[in-house]
Amino acid sequence: MSWQFSRRLFILQLLCGTVTGCKSIQKSEGVLTIGVINYGGSEEIINKFAKFNSHLAEKTKAHIRLEPAFNENKAIERLEAQAWSLVFAPPGLAAIAIARYRYLPIFPLVGVSNLRSILVVRKDSPIQDLKQLEGKTVALGQAGSATGYYFPLYNLYGLTLAEILSAPAPKTVLEWIAQGKADAGAISIAELNLYSAQLRETEFRILYTDPHYVPAGVVLIGSSVERNRQEYIRKVMSQFSTVLAQDVGYVPNGKVPDYKYMIDVVNRVKSITSQLQDKPVRLF
Repeated sequence: MSWQFSRRLFILQLLCGTVTGCKSIQKSEGVLTIGVINYGGSEEIINKFAKFNSHLAEKTKAHIRLEPAFNENKAIERLEAQAWSLVFAPPGLAAIAIARYRYLPIFPLVGVSNLRSILVVRKDSPIQDLKQLEGKTVALGQAGSATGYYFPLYNLYGLTLAEILSAPAPKTVLEWIAQGKADAGAISIAELNLYSAQLRETEFRILYTDPHYVPAGVVLIGSSVERNRQEYIRKVMSQFSTVLAQDVGYVPNGKVPDYKYMIDVVNRVKSITSQLQDKPVRLF
């Protein structure tokens, strides 16, 4: 299925929902919209959430809509608009939602443990430390990415770069490094292991590893959902079977991670984001 068709399919979901048809939604007294990031726009996300949405609709008596965002920038727009009732948020997006838009974390997501942010160069690059990125071009992920945007910008603070390139997806960061379009790029260790295997003609080297572990992503609930209903939804989701919860990637009885440091990083980076389109880019 083409990307264009997938996009139309998602728009249809946005208008009509994933549990009931358009006609019944028009009569509904309550709709819960689930936000999730879906790189590339694959329609597989619909099947992934189908059983969960059906069970949640049955328990809450609400119509459930699945609204995928194709990158972090689109997701931030939806958070700002308070358009999502529930959000399956990766760490960077979660920090923004908690700090700026009054979303509350209710469950941790299943994810890579000990997630770390790294800066990567080609194996044959002469660059050996962060200071040598002065005057160079660096590829970052989208705003909202912990490993691809916030942590690397925090680590590059104080440097002047020739240019910052904004990659639509983690794999693109490595592709630009391989092509020589970027001298270095920011991703996670897990993404390097995944995508470097698909770019076998180029060898990569880790230039810098952030010493802090990135907290797990979380399921968030929006302040637009009435407080008693928030608690009821949390209770319902905590009672779902482990298999059903794993289908969509959350831990029903897991402890919500501490986001204090992550939020501090986001707030520090916010002070320099207005300069990222400049050439050169002064990160101070």
